[in-house]
Amino acid sequence: MSLVSKPVFGFVCLSLLYAAVFVSCASKPEATPEPAPAPVIAAPQEKPVPVEPAPAETPAPQKRDTLAILAEITMLLAQGDFDAGIALFEEIESPDAESAKIQLLKASVMNSARLFNEARAITNAVIAAEPENMDALFVLSMIEKAENKPREQHALLQTILDTDPAHINALNAMGDLYTSGRSFKNAALYYDRALAEEPENGTALVGRALVYRYNHDSTNAERLLNKAVAAHPDWAQAYNERARLHRDENQPLLALADLDIAKELAPNDYWIATDRGSVLIYLHRKPEALEEYERAITIDPDNFLAYVYIAGIKDEFDDYDGAEAAYEILTRLRPDYYFGFEGLGMHKMRKRQWAAARDAFLQAYLYAPEINYALLAAVNWIRESGANGPKAFLEDVLKTLPRESLTWYVVRMFHDLRGDSEVANRIAREKNEDTKAQLLYYLASYYDLSGKPAVADVYFERVRELNRPYMVEWRLNEWALEQRRLALSK
Repeated sequence: MSLVSKPVFGFVCLSLLYAAVFVSCASKPEATPEPAPAPVIAAPQEKPVPVEPAPAETPAPQKRDTLAILAEITMLLAQGDFDAGIALFEEIESPDAESAKIQLLKASVMNSARLFNEARAITNAVIAAEPENMDALFVLSMIEKAENKPREQHALLQTILDTDPAHINALNAMGDLYTSGRSFKNAALYYDRALAEEPENGTALVGRALVYRYNHDSTNAERLLNKAVAAHPDWAQAYNERARLHRDENQPLLALADLDIAKELAPNDYWIATDRGSVLIYLHRKPEALEEYERAITIDPDNFLAYVYIAGIKDEFDDYDGAEAAYEILTRLRPDYYFGFEGLGMHKMRKRQWAAARDAFLQAYLYAPEINYALLAAVNWIRESGANGPKAFLEDVLKTLPRESLTWYVVRMFHDLRGDSEVANRIAREKNEDTKAQLLYYLASYYDLSGKPAVADVYFERVRELNRPYMVEWRLNEWALEQRRLALSK
């Protein structure tokens, strides 16, 4: 997520406004009023001649005004329907359709729709015809930003500012670029230059406020955000950013009030939905938070963040099927977010789907080589295909561990299927209660796999006694106790 939310889309909206002004103010010759027709005097005739009525003509289709089309495009973009918005450009007629401003607007919309090649082709055509068109260079810089090419974006913005030092969009975009790179001192310089040109420029006010917030100056951040809200009362982003400041300042009710307004102004904004969900969690209103995250995935089903929270809340509400489904989607969208594989593996394990659980934990270990993921993969592997299944894998794991360490002995126990007494003694001497609880779970699992359920029960009970509910192993241990009918009231 960008530190400054949706700058490309913001530019599209501004471009629409500029294009509308351009079209409405374009110089056109005023129509000369036609003189009133002279009265027709019929010549006298001896008898009237019947006249056949002319066939009714089909009225020509009403041509749509460019301003009306731009207004409809704006509405469609606000609803997130980029395809329909792009299609409407075909209804704009000459000479407006060929104008640089309309072409650049179309390129901007295509860029926001991630049609980068098409956007670049249109923009390059404008630049070829008008090499000094700074707005065209700016649209090209936004394409570079969308394609994650910060060096190319910076070079274009610098070219624009060398030619036009007061180019507001370029100043703000340079501020955004430095903010994303966490170079806050440089970011502040560009936002301040923009504000010197336009003291009520919304993007500059919000961007400068964000820099103040990251520098822990909440007073000045709030001052500028209040100014942004006052100057742009219908702009959702100003309320959203002020809500984030209130949230950081431990003022969740003020944050929620701003997010309620932002939601009303921009009901299809993903980040407003997820921010509102996080504030509702903070207020212990998790059912409402879940509704907000589920609303977020209807807005953008391909963004992984909402699924993280949906999975966690459904897990907490014991909606295991719903949590598993969310983890499944999460692993597809962001495989490097290994907690998704952790959650998926746990639920597959709960359902005794050993092969699927093994594969999930192996993926988690691939992205985060934590020893517990390796051990969980081994436990499920042995259940699925027997003791020899994970041997080669565990041999590789052993090479990564300090020899004679406690975890080395535990991994070797699963590899050799012996050494449990030594492991039990070493765990008993362990001072760290988290480590002890974690490894006792694996000792219990080892005895369960070895056909010693009574001994396993003893160690499963000892894990519960250590009461580490934030650990993966503690949750799995609780499920194991329930399945073994050893569950106690919590």
